Amino acid sequence: MRLDKRLLANPRVRAVLCFFAAGYIRLVRLCSRWQMVGEEIPAAFWERREPFIAAFWHGRLLLAAYGWPRHVPFQMLISQHRDGELIARTIGHFGFTSVRGSSRRQGSQALRSMVKALHSGTCIGITPDGPHGPRMRASDGVVSLARLAGVPVIPVAFGISRRRLMGSWDRMIVGLPFSRGVYVWGQPISVPRDADAEAQEAARLEIEQSLNALSIDADRRCGVTPVAADPA
Repeated sequence: MRLDKRLLANPRVRAVLCFFAAGYIRLVRLCSRWQMVGEEIPAAFWERREPFIAAFWHGRLLLAAYGWPRHVPFQMLISQHRDGELIARTIGHFGFTSVRGSSRRQGSQALRSMVKALHSGTCIGITPDGPHGPRMRASDGVVSLARLAGVPVIPVAFGISRRRLMGSWDRMIVGLPFSRGVYVWGQPISVPRDADAEAQEAARLEIEQSLNALSIDADRRCGVTPVAADPA
């Protein structure tokens, strides 16, 4: 374990790992058959150049980048943890930039940066259960961002027929080549700027329930057992 940490502390090692991780993601994507369900929902926003927050679970982060068109501006909220740096550098190989920090602290620079990006027309990607869980339970950070920026949250999930589930807290899905994959988009969820605490909690629960339903749907479409959420 000490050796692993020392190796990961080396910038060159991290760069090589991210390069190969991006290459593996491309391999899985190119060697698998993919289906888009509900793509007309985000496409309507893309065509009107209206920004929104794309929400997906942390455990389904690995192939999320390929569900996004290259011509649409997009930034991903990534934690400042070392694992977050690896994720940020990996998605950078696909042309996506990231905002480092947390959406949970309303006064944080990350939150201000995301609001500014959304107001400029850039969509933002968030994992509402990241970076530490509980798994598939939404925090209130995504609701705060949606309310402050005045944009909707659109949940999305992907599933894949051949996979490995990591032993991490989020049960990260690692897709395998020669699979059947699917991206499933949900309906937009809006949070009024004047929403009180009760309305914000209702929106948070709606986002969580929608993401879990989409995840179950995506897994079942691929013929695999749905990943379970942490107990409430």
